[in-house]
Amino acid sequence: MFLAVGGALFLNALVIDRRDLLFVACLLLAVPVVALVYVTVRPARVQLSRAIRPVIVPAGSDAVVALRVRNLSSRPVSGSRWRDTASAGITVPGSVMLPTLDRYEGGPDTGGDTARLEYTLTPLRRGVYDLGPLMLGRTDPFDLAVSERPVGEPHDLVVTPRVTPLPGNARSIRSGDGSIHELVRHISPSSDELIAREYRPGDPMRRVNWPATARHGEIMVRQEEQRSNPAARIILDTTLSGRPEYSASQAAARTSRQDQAFEIAVELTACVGVHLLDAGFRVELIELGPSQLAPAAAAGRGGLHGDAPGFFSAPGGDRLLLEGLANIAPVQRAAERGAEAQRASSPRGDASRGLGGQLPTFAVLVDIDAQDSAELAAIRGRCAPAVAFVLDTMSRGALERLRDAGWHCIGLRSHRDIPGAWDQAQQERGAVRDQA
Repeated sequence: MFLAVGGALFLNALVIDRRDLLFVACLLLAVPVVALVYVTVRPARVQLSRAIRPVIVPAGSDAVVALRVRNLSSRPVSGSRWRDTASAGITVPGSVMLPTLDRYEGGPDTGGDTARLEYTLTPLRRGVYDLGPLMLGRTDPFDLAVSERPVGEPHDLVVTPRVTPLPGNARSIRSGDGSIHELVRHISPSSDELIAREYRPGDPMRRVNWPATARHGEIMVRQEEQRSNPAARIILDTTLSGRPEYSASQAAARTSRQDQAFEIAVELTACVGVHLLDAGFRVELIELGPSQLAPAAAAGRGGLHGDAPGFFSAPGGDRLLLEGLANIAPVQRAAERGAEAQRASSPRGDASRGLGGQLPTFAVLVDIDAQDSAELAAIRGRCAPAVAFVLDTMSRGALERLRDAGWHCIGLRSHRDIPGAWDQAQQERGAVRDQA
């Protein structure tokens, strides 16, 4: 408005040759220019510290962002506004007035030159997001010009999948004492599994082998406690390879539906993995696509074709698992289409070569193709129990092939079905043990 009125008066003053009007026009034109110079020259120097509590937060939970802004200029900072920035998918508050900061006197923090700001955000979807930098705005006394500049560096906010507590304590899925125990049994089926060894400080007295103690004249304990290593296997469908050809509109709707199903699958994987870790299991997570949890050792073909699985154990395994799942995404198997014929002609037993002993196995499947279902059928003998949690995006043919191979298929449509699906898996496992 100043520029428009000043420009009009300037032209009018030239036409009618009025010097007093020319003075007013120049004054009106100079005011916004001076305001622009005021907000761009000698910006305030501030120091920003950022803390996020917690740094790792489940989707749908609150995280508190605490900011500490300290003035490093020789003059006070007043009339400024601040707003934080974040990656797409994170909602942060709008522009807010910054409290007045006293001038910096070179000494320790006296309080007046520092402002402590805080806000709460609620990320709704898992992922790794950038928070920052802080945008500090400055205006002139007449609010004619405003400038913004970034302050500080971005910080990562890790949003993990939601973890829903599952019913039971996972003891019903134990099919032995673990992979190490099973290996000993396969090597020497007739060996005495209650091998005794000398007592060591810290061994529980309930493990004392009294007959062996009497024979050796010193306290002996049963060895199987040391060999016990309960383990379980989770297979996550990350390729969504069962997608047939659709028209453009159908493909878009199908992709959106699969994306939602994949998020449910990741959340289910997190729930089952944390539940098993809490029960003392060592969890092996296999991806059907190229490894994202162990990319350094990946061969780029998928967990059933040579890629290294992710291994997690307590303590700390639950956090590592959730951090890994925070940024996992559907991927294309490397050279998948070109190597499809080679995969189809390879022996079905190849899929099980990289697997260990017989373990409780839980497959979380979104949409697999015929080859994946054949490979899952081929490893059925290494799975006890073999439970497949299938989303409603799975094809009927793939489900039939899994059922024919002996997999217990449990369907679910939303994250609300997760506890019920796990309870059904435990009930089916109990029925199998009773029949045995």
